[in-house]
Amino acid sequence: MEASRAGNSLFMVTRFCSLAALTVAGVLIAGCSGVIGSSSAGQGSNPNGGATASTGGTGSATVGKSGVTLTCTSSDVNVSATPMRRLTRQEYAAAARDLLGLAAVATDQIPTDEKDGPFYSNSVSTITDLWTEQYMDSAESLAQAAVAKVDTLVGCNRAAMGDAACAGQFIDRFGTKTYRRPLSADEKTRYTGLFASYAATDGFATGIRMVVQTMLQSPHFLYHVEFNSPAPSTPSQVLPLGPYEIAARLSFFAWGSIPDDALLAEAAGGGLADGAAVQKQAERLLADPRARDTIGAFHLQWLGMDDGDVTKDAARFPSFTPALSQAMRDETTAFADYVFRQGGGKLDTLLTAPFSVITAPLFDLYGAKQPAAGMAGLVQLDPSQRSGILTQANFLTAHAHPNQTSPVSRGVVIRRNVLCQALPDPPPNVNNAAPDPSPTATTRERFKAHEASVSCGICHKLIDGIGFGFENYDAIGAYRTTENSIPIDASGQVSATVDIDGTFNGAIELTKKLAGSSEVRECMAKQWFRFALGRAEADNDNCSVKAAYDAFQASQYDLPKLLTAIVTTDSFRYRRPGVE
Repeated sequence: MEASRAGNSLFMVTRFCSLAALTVAGVLIAGCSGVIGSSSAGQGSNPNGGATASTGGTGSATVGKSGVTLTCTSSDVNVSATPMRRLTRQEYAAAARDLLGLAAVATDQIPTDEKDGPFYSNSVSTITDLWTEQYMDSAESLAQAAVAKVDTLVGCNRAAMGDAACAGQFIDRFGTKTYRRPLSADEKTRYTGLFASYAATDGFATGIRMVVQTMLQSPHFLYHVEFNSPAPSTPSQVLPLGPYEIAARLSFFAWGSIPDDALLAEAAGGGLADGAAVQKQAERLLADPRARDTIGAFHLQWLGMDDGDVTKDAARFPSFTPALSQAMRDETTAFADYVFRQGGGKLDTLLTAPFSVITAPLFDLYGAKQPAAGMAGLVQLDPSQRSGILTQANFLTAHAHPNQTSPVSRGVVIRRNVLCQALPDPPPNVNNAAPDPSPTATTRERFKAHEASVSCGICHKLIDGIGFGFENYDAIGAYRTTENSIPIDASGQVSATVDIDGTFNGAIELTKKLAGSSEVRECMAKQWFRFALGRAEADNDNCSVKAAYDAFQASQYDLPKLLTAIVTTDSFRYRRPGVE
């Protein structure tokens, strides 16, 4: 432990992020804990597609329901400020796994994630002493596990090269992957000295361990660090990202992890200098199986299904076991991945497909026929009961109470995250508790009291009118036609939208409405933009969002094409250092 703390003192910034600045290798980076772009993404920031003219894309067109024309010229670049962000737990685990060759990396030792809208984006809270200790403990545990097979980790022939040369080669290679850029000469010298000081007394493996655990505590690993040289002349100056910064953005967007050797080689050779080259690499990364986890992570977060601690009343729902809960989450990832990388990639398929990719615990819940042993792939579901991701058990279970359904929760997610509409918070002192289940009434009958309230009625008509459409599904997503022997009324009404206002009967009709909505399509483009950048869009991003949406529209709403369009936008390839 003493050796660990001593080695750590050479490189570790004890408090990574203070109230206004982050010190890394002698550079002061302002705005580490600054405000992100605009209002919360989950609350529907810029829901109209942008209300002010800005530049930074190409073309000129009317965007969104506001009817405002954006003038976007290719000669001008304008993007919003990008805050410093710590790696999320999932990114940390994936990066450490890929660096160290470990089968899995636990994240319960490191700080929990914070959200901007529906997505994890650790860009606001400052690092505390406790968090520093947690990162330190995690780095020490990971390094200890990695050096159990030290020769495999360093990847060189020590007998032929000698320990010092082998360590130097490892420091150069491992440092480049950890920092997502080549180490500076000074960094190499210091890490080489750190290795030598411990190897001389405690052996080669200890020297390597000290290097690994120190690098894993560096802000250059723990943050999405994007510096440019020379420094900006003004706080608001827009700067192109360097090739290694582009490579890191690409890999964390597509894989949630560090760049692979091929992407680093592209950066080293200047191969990421234009949008076409960046798009080509994005296509390669998204075609790789490693994209599966990131695609799953987006959908889990986008629809508020990322809480793994869902509980249900065991007396009411005895079939809801940990195995069933995990199968629901697995379905989300497997289905979304299939749509993206095998099933044509269309938004319409995501929202209306009468099939899914499920495992054993879900067959009974869905009333589906289990394929023969050894068979895998798509499972056809009853098209009168299932229509895309919004009628899958994970969404329906996540947005229900332990003992009953929740039309409010289901309706709020559709409004905020699928339509990108802002909703006000409930009035102060309002009673948010769900009415107790009754053996003589349906959920709809009990929740109708919301609309009768003067203070709650307006919002609940917007929310519950959608949420009631999911009443054919109970609190664990099982299809039902009655509740307490009373026929279910799953009719609803959509209002205050661009193009899908009107009545509908049940979730199947609702999902088809949503799939055909221009407002939903624009929202999807914005949500992926927010996920890619780790922040909400602001006015200076309007033309980048428009460029991504235009490509999405031109592709007939092909989701992979949306993602590869986002990486070519100014907002992805440039940065504004200051805080807006």
